[in-house]
Amino acid sequence: MSVVYHLGRFPPPTLDWPQLIPLIGPANAAVAKYEGVLAGVPNPDVLLGPLTAQEAVLSSKIEGTQATLGEVLEFEATGDPDDESTPKKADIREVVNYRRALNEATRLLRDLPLSQRVIRDTHRVLMDGVRGRSKDPGEYRRVPNWIGAEGSPLERARFVPVSADALPAAMDLWERYLHADAPDRLVQLAIVHAEFESIHPFLDGNGRLGRLLVPLFLFSHGLLTRPNFYLSGFLEANRDEYYERLLAVSRDDDWTGWCAFFLRAVIEQADTNRAKAQAILALYNQRKSWIVEAIPSQYAVRALDWMFKRPIFNTADFVAHADVPEPTARRILRLARDGGLLRILIDGRGRRGAVLMFPELLNIAEGRDAF
Repeated sequence: MSVVYHLGRFPPPTLDWPQLIPLIGPANAAVAKYEGVLAGVPNPDVLLGPLTAQEAVLSSKIEGTQATLGEVLEFEATGDPDDESTPKKADIREVVNYRRALNEATRLLRDLPLSQRVIRDTHRVLMDGVRGRSKDPGEYRRVPNWIGAEGSPLERARFVPVSADALPAAMDLWERYLHADAPDRLVQLAIVHAEFESIHPFLDGNGRLGRLLVPLFLFSHGLLTRPNFYLSGFLEANRDEYYERLLAVSRDDDWTGWCAFFLRAVIEQADTNRAKAQAILALYNQRKSWIVEAIPSQYAVRALDWMFKRPIFNTADFVAHADVPEPTARRILRLARDGGLLRILIDGRGRRGAVLMFPELLNIAEGRDAF
């Protein structure tokens, strides 16, 4: 039997606070510790780029895409960004758009509050040029949709979101709750995420956009100085419970169970995020000392920053765009390979440059020795 959206029962009138309080303190402390590390990272757009890419990979994986971090970065280094000629490349484009959407939302939040306008504009970027581009990017759906096995009819849906005619009012109520005072911001965020997923306002991309809301909310409410928070690792590893907890909100009014699950996710992922950010910062400082000594050039640190931002890259792109004189750029690449910082992923051929990778950095982002 299908579970139907909980019309008229949002926001939740009560929560079992005694069940949540043991998790609220540790969750807020974990976020604060992560923020302490984040605030100390110089140029986080450079150093945390691989973590943002991995979040995009994992969030898209929850929706069924089959692309790895290495494949995404290799595609960006070698491929046509508009190429969807194979299912794999189409998956990769969806991952790339996730990062573009996060960047666009971050830009918008410099001047706007987190709002329906920001959400619609972010969705437009998320769906630009990918498989959902025919499904009204940036526009709320005007027809029913449902969640279930591919091709299943409405009668066999697992979940039926709010009807199209009730959707605008549901999103207005969601936006009011988004800006309301709350006893705890992380509990509020848990409810914001669950309600967005339950409304399912767009024809496609709701899951990814709902997960993008997590760092955007933390950033917009001042819990983080930058929207660099990565929750999808926990959600992907616990995918069945993630979906079941969301379903139980509408089926059983079990907001408390959902919030407890979400707070556990925040605790675990904040600690994982902090450890990865610290490891990347330590690697940067270590390799900065090495490259300055091994490559006596005023361009050495600039080159290192390029490699951190693009841990898989084409040598031709580096020579052309790293803002390093060509002879120096080629010498830096040779010494970086000889010194073990870089490794060849794809040999150069003819005029096509070699593709190099930065294994130490990629392994931190992956959380294992994958490269």
